Amino acid sequence: MRNLASIFAKSSYRSAFTHNRISSTQKLHFSASSNGEQIKHHNNCIATLLQNPAEISSLKEAKSLHALVITVGSFPAQEPIFLHNNIISKYASFGDIFMARKVFDEMPQRNVVSYNTMITCYSRDGFLHEALELFSEMRRCGFKPTQFTFGGLLSCCLLDVLEGMQLHALIEKTGLFYLDAFAGTALLGMYRKHGCLDEALGIFEYMPKKNMVTWNSMISVLSEMGYLEDCIFMLSEMMMSRVGISEYTVVSVLTCLEEVNMQLGEQVHGLVIKYGFDNVASVHNCLINMYAKCVTTSSAEKMFETAPVKDIVSWNTLIGAMANSDRPIRALDFFLKMCRNGLSANERTFANVLTACSRLQFLSYGECIHANLIKKRYESDVYSGTVLVNFYAKCDKLQEARVCFDCIAQNNLVSWNSLMLGYSSMGSSFSVTLLQEMIRSGYHPNELSFSIVIKSSLKTELLQLHSLTIKKGYHENCYVSSSLIGSYARNGLVSEALTFVGSAQTKSCVITSNIIAWIYNRTGQYEKTQEFYADMENPDAVSWNILIAACSRNGYYKETFELFDHMRTSPICPDNYTYVSLFSVCTKLCNLTLGSSLHGHILKTNYNLRDTFVCNTMIDMYGKCGSIESSIKIFHETREKNIISWTAVISTLGLHGYANEALERFEEMVETGIDPDKVAFLSVLSACRHGGLVKQGMNLYREMKVKYGVEPDIDHYLLVVDLLTRYGHIKEAEQLILGMPIAPNALIWRCFLDGCKKQRTVESLAISP
Repeated sequence: MRNLASIFAKSSYRSAFTHNRISSTQKLHFSASSNGEQIKHHNNCIATLLQNPAEISSLKEAKSLHALVITVGSFPAQEPIFLHNNIISKYASFGDIFMARKVFDEMPQRNVVSYNTMITCYSRDGFLHEALELFSEMRRCGFKPTQFTFGGLLSCCLLDVLEGMQLHALIEKTGLFYLDAFAGTALLGMYRKHGCLDEALGIFEYMPKKNMVTWNSMISVLSEMGYLEDCIFMLSEMMMSRVGISEYTVVSVLTCLEEVNMQLGEQVHGLVIKYGFDNVASVHNCLINMYAKCVTTSSAEKMFETAPVKDIVSWNTLIGAMANSDRPIRALDFFLKMCRNGLSANERTFANVLTACSRLQFLSYGECIHANLIKKRYESDVYSGTVLVNFYAKCDKLQEARVCFDCIAQNNLVSWNSLMLGYSSMGSSFSVTLLQEMIRSGYHPNELSFSIVIKSSLKTELLQLHSLTIKKGYHENCYVSSSLIGSYARNGLVSEALTFVGSAQTKSCVITSNIIAWIYNRTGQYEKTQEFYADMENPDAVSWNILIAACSRNGYYKETFELFDHMRTSPICPDNYTYVSLFSVCTKLCNLTLGSSLHGHILKTNYNLRDTFVCNTMIDMYGKCGSIESSIKIFHETREKNIISWTAVISTLGLHGYANEALERFEEMVETGIDPDKVAFLSVLSACRHGGLVKQGMNLYREMKVKYGVEPDIDHYLLVVDLLTRYGHIKEAEQLILGMPIAPNALIWRCFLDGCKKQRTVESLAISP
């Protein structure tokens, strides 16, 4: 048993009972020779210690004090019931519910506090049945429940809304609702937990007395449900009342702000500074998160640097913002900086870093994080395990994802969905098998589960899945119906997909409408696409992009830019997909002036839209419109170059006769670690053909399969045959054609015959007198 002298000394020093101070060197011995009278001498100190939970730091110390009370017996200065209530409270606070109930059962007398303490203990630990039994016993014994009795019951996580309503009626009957704000606030919290906004608002409006916790709870309800305007209105009302605001108030408001609410966010920031909450860590962390969502990560980084205290939440907020930004590599930089500062990463930190690794496709880095999770014994936790499953799935390592999934001690719906999403994203119908396994394991699929599985299902499985969604009641869900339409179309069942046209979910869901319009567009029914969008009430950016792409694909170039003008006057802003379609039109028209104007418009309105996707289209547009300097400039300005970027600039250089420069770019691409694909080889072989680099072109052709594992197709053979025949290597071209593993087509023979014709012409000119 731990020596209690130092505890008593510390307690008595702080106590008002200065005449009962105990020396720090004095010790209590629980032996047969212990003097009971001497122990009783310190009863006031013990009572003070029992009243102050902060003085007891462990369950072992609570048991020691319990033993001391048993030895001492009844104190003259305190009632026995008071001491027993405190002991129950201590056991409950340290999670020993068995000992708390044992003390409760052995009490010679009980009062309302005894029952309240035990009911709160049961409710907090999720023992709803036991808590309600004690509540009934309490009433049978003649004790009247107080607001604290109902507060403990209403806080139980297992209490359903019907049971909560019954307690609500009892609170109204006993009049506790009108006594103070405690009972009403507890009811508000219960309705908030079950998402009953109308009931929560009704409670709030009819409460005769409201305190700061009441206001904060109501603002938190509105914030969680995304009602920003009502949240701000409630904040204004709270500020005009005499209650005032606290740091919890602004935390609730800040978490509700989104990207479009930047001006409002800055006003709340001013309010934070006015009330002096900018030095509170939780508030500052919310400001970091708000600026990361509403402005840029650089603003969030500045806010982070000014934080008075950088705790693990601050670092996690910034790392998470960087991981989801356009520069996820910064998340890894800040993670290393955090480690150098001596902070220990937690599960949230590792999850954010793994998100950055999956976006960057840094498999080895992610595996190091996995090793750290194993070291800290987090891998069996459902949260960490699900993050690992998601990481390996996005890195196309499905076997490793399944191993991580199997390591989770207790899987949940999210972990199942993550694993199914990994297989579905790879186009594997094994996700259907996983769905069957999930149902057999006792888990009920939700709308996301069906949406994931349907996208990769085969024709034979699709009808069964459609039937299952109807049986489970998810067939009218927006995401499920969208997946069904897309899957029917992908499997060639276009007529079945179009049966959804005119249904209730199609009219109400813009996602479903966009997919149907996409089917019309892909099947060449441009007029149907126009008609369909004419009836749409609230088109989004995807709707506009599909219509603009349909116009471009069908050669209605003037109408394409007219649609763009209409889009600019609408509430929907053009995005990178919009500009890709428009630059494609400029390329087809070979209109450099129009393309340059569009480029200037992007620079003027939203420079951030110049992502890799748009830059690749601009490189191709400038190259095919004759401005090689602009094409190369855009290539150098592209921050994250992919294989399409390199292919576009190689094609541009080759098209303009810079064959040697095109070869240099190809070699530079390989040195950066990007393996060339079939399109890249088409571009570089075409450059060799334009520049007459027969030897280099033939070397690349030989390396295609041997070095890079790329199987030449008919287009590659056509380029190589043209390269050989154009520069007089007829016999080599003939040998190549005869050795082709696939039958040469008419274009190859025409190219070969044109080469033979040119060769005869050259020979006849050479022998003519």
